[in-house]
Amino acid sequence: MAGTTPGTPRVLRTMNDRAALELLLAHGPLSRSRIGKLTGLSKPTASQLLARLEAAGLVVVTGTSQGRPGPGAQLYSLDPTVAYVAGVDVTTTRVRAAVADITGRTVGAFELPASGRRSDEGAVRQVVTAVDGAVEDAGLTRDALHRVVIGTPGAFDPRTGRLRYASHLPGWHSPTLLEELAAALPVPLEYDNDVNLVAVAEQRLGAARGHDDFVLLWNEEGIGAALVLGGRLHRGWTGGAGEVGFLPVPGVPLMRRVAQAGGGGFQELAGAAAVVRTARELGLRPPRGPAREVAAALLARAADHAGPNGVADGGPDGPEGELLRRTATALATGLAAMVAVLDPELVVLSGGVLTAGGEALRALIQRELAELAAPRPRLVVGAVTEHPVLSGALESALTTTRDRVFDTSR
Repeated sequence: MAGTTPGTPRVLRTMNDRAALELLLAHGPLSRSRIGKLTGLSKPTASQLLARLEAAGLVVVTGTSQGRPGPGAQLYSLDPTVAYVAGVDVTTTRVRAAVADITGRTVGAFELPASGRRSDEGAVRQVVTAVDGAVEDAGLTRDALHRVVIGTPGAFDPRTGRLRYASHLPGWHSPTLLEELAAALPVPLEYDNDVNLVAVAEQRLGAARGHDDFVLLWNEEGIGAALVLGGRLHRGWTGGAGEVGFLPVPGVPLMRRVAQAGGGGFQELAGAAAVVRTARELGLRPPRGPAREVAAALLARAADHAGPNGVADGGPDGPEGELLRRTATALATGLAAMVAVLDPELVVLSGGVLTAGGEALRALIQRELAELAAPRPRLVVGAVTEHPVLSGALESALTTTRDRVFDTSR
């Protein structure tokens, strides 16, 4: 076979280079001796490695260590300007973009309201405007970007390139949309479901770190799920794995003609509108506003009234306590079907409606699920609560970009 083989000096150097770069990414500035200890390399070999990475423009000297007598040792860091990536989060109400350097630090951001226009030209223009705004905010030009990852509701069918399961997103259903986006943004582009990207963020940065099998349940504008099996996202044949808002559940009508996004299914049983409807039935007076915001406010208030030990003996009293209990039962009903099939190690509860209920809602869902399903996965509240879709898009872009940039074998 042509090329290098395992165990050759070139392959070992490449592996050591990557290990050192990952250490700098994880720990920040490190001295030569510290890198040597962490990698198990001798001082001469560590010195050669750092000289090689410095010559390649991947690391820079950022100062000297302090705290010991005598001259401080030089500290090396990743050069944050080696590469930049962008993430885009598209919803029915706005398009948000951010730019991060190779270390993962966000250096620019931009947001604009969605126009509501149903033309694909409007969708392309909004994405380009958002990306260019974030790039400008970072003090860069577009050609500095190595990759852009775009997150949307629904999923692009890998066989046709068309967006499915998101009929409510205007302007995103043209059969040529991906080609038009690629022409307008001539950098490597990737597209993924928004909830899948939240799972990426939780696995890399949040509550699912160290877990290879988990389900992320999302409840915000709609109910959705992401499935991580064996460390990899499971997207399904058409990209529709995790579209659990359509899931048939007892207590509500079956959702028929799902392409028209009619009523019924798990979405009607446990979505934001269901929380608001239940609150009214209990005599509470929800404020006006988007259902996701009102539902989150209602559950946050109910959780506050529950207190830290409010679920120890069945939950808090009163209509707000009952709202928490009914919401937990509705959510556990859909989750029971999912865990019966998948038997995940962990379930992460994410999205503004779920995280607003905090520990009180989580504990009630855990209790209900224990009665409804044979598998008993642990439930946790998501930890990435600030722009989780955008965080996942950036993490996804960074993973691919680092694999390429950190490869010193070329």
